[in-house]
Amino acid sequence: MPSREGTAPGATGKWLAIVGIGEDGAEGLSPVARQLVAKAEFVFGGRRHLDLGRELICGEARPWPVPFDSAMTDIVRLRGRRVCVLASGDPFHFGVGATLARHVDADEMQVVPAPSAFSLAASRLGWALQEVETVSLHGRPVELILPLLHPGRRIIALTSDGDGPKAVAALLAREGFGTSRIHVLEALGGRREWSGTFLAEAMGDASFNPLNVVAIEVSASEDARVLPLSASLPDAAFEHDGQITKREIRALTLSALAPRRGEMLWDIGAGSGSIAIAWMLAHSSMRAIAVEAVPERAERLCRNSRALGVPDLRIVEGMAPAALGGLPAPDAIFIGGGGSDAGVADAAIAALDPGGRLIANAVTLEMEAVLLRLHARLGGDLTRIALSRAAPIGGMTGWRPAIPVTQWRWVKP
Repeated sequence: MPSREGTAPGATGKWLAIVGIGEDGAEGLSPVARQLVAKAEFVFGGRRHLDLGRELICGEARPWPVPFDSAMTDIVRLRGRRVCVLASGDPFHFGVGATLARHVDADEMQVVPAPSAFSLAASRLGWALQEVETVSLHGRPVELILPLLHPGRRIIALTSDGDGPKAVAALLAREGFGTSRIHVLEALGGRREWSGTFLAEAMGDASFNPLNVVAIEVSASEDARVLPLSASLPDAAFEHDGQITKREIRALTLSALAPRRGEMLWDIGAGSGSIAIAWMLAHSSMRAIAVEAVPERAERLCRNSRALGVPDLRIVEGMAPAALGGLPAPDAIFIGGGGSDAGVADAAIAALDPGGRLIANAVTLEMEAVLLRLHARLGGDLTRIALSRAAPIGGMTGWRPAIPVTQWRWVKP
C-alpha cells in the first residue's frame, strides 16, 4: 500500500494563512476561513480587503506598504507567529499567493481560496472557463491582449481601474475589432454588482467602478490585424529599416530555436525585433531580451513590441558582447546575420548552460566565415537557405533570388 503520510490542513507548522475574500466580505467566508482570520495575530492585505474582513479581525491589521514590497519582508519577519493574508478571490490566480510562495514554503501555508473574478465572470455569462482566454491587465500594458484577438474567441481580462474598459475598447476599435461585444462586470459577488454590454466602437466615455473585469466576444472586420499563432507574421507587420529577419527565414529560425514554455531568449543584434517578438508570441510564458546597439533601432524595436502584443520584451541598448554582462541566463540565443565579431559568439557560447541552443544566421561573407570556423571547432548543424520570389520580368514573371542565408545551429554539450 502506498504511504498516506502527509500534513493535514490546519496542522501545526502552518503559521501563514492566505484567505481569499470576495466582495461579499466576511459573510461569504467558510467557517475555516473565518476562524483563520479571527485567530491571526497579524492580518495583512489591501485596505479594501481589510475593510471587507474588518468584523473578523481581532489581531493587528496591516495594510500593504506603498510601494508594494514583493520581498514580503514584514511577513517573513513574523515566521512562526499566527499571520493571515487577505487577498482577492483565488490568491494563486494572478494574485499575491504566487509572490508569497517565493518566500514561504507551501508546507508552512494554509490557503483557503474564494472564487476568482474569472470564475465569477464566466458563471454570470454562462461561458465555459476552460474555453476562454484569461489575462490580467492590472498594472500592465493593455497591448498584452493583442495576441488573443482572434475572431470568434472569448476573453476575460482583469483591469486596473475604472478607465480599463475604455482603454480595452479603444484598442479593439483601433485594431479592427470595433464590432466586438464587451461585457463590463463590476464588483462581482458584492451588493454593488452590476454588468453592462457595449460594442467596442460605441463605448464612448462611459465610466465604471474601479473594480471590474471585461469579457470580450471577439469580432473582426476585414482589415483587422489578427496576429497568427506562428512565426509567420508578415514583414509589413514590423516597422523596420531593412534590418529584419524575413518571414520565411524567421519561421526556419524559430524552428531551429525550438522554443519551450517558460524559456529565455537572447536576441543579439535584434534590429526590428522580429525573432524576439515571434519567440514571445509562441506562448505567454516566454521571455526574451533584445540587444541592439543602434539607438534608433532600439526605439523602433520598443514600438514593435507594443504594437505586436509583447510589451514585456526587455530591450538592452548597447554593443555586444559588452552589453551581455549581467543579463539573466538564456536558454537559447539568436545572433543576427550582419555581424562578424567572433567575440559575440564566444560570449554567447559561454553564457549558455548545457543543453542551451545557439542559432546564428549569416548574410555576409565575413559572418559566414565566423560560422564556418565555429562549425569546424564545435560541430553542430550548418544549413544554407536560399529563397526565390516570383517577380515581374518585362511583361512576364520570373524568380528573383533573395540573399542566401547560412545558418549554424549548435546545442551546448
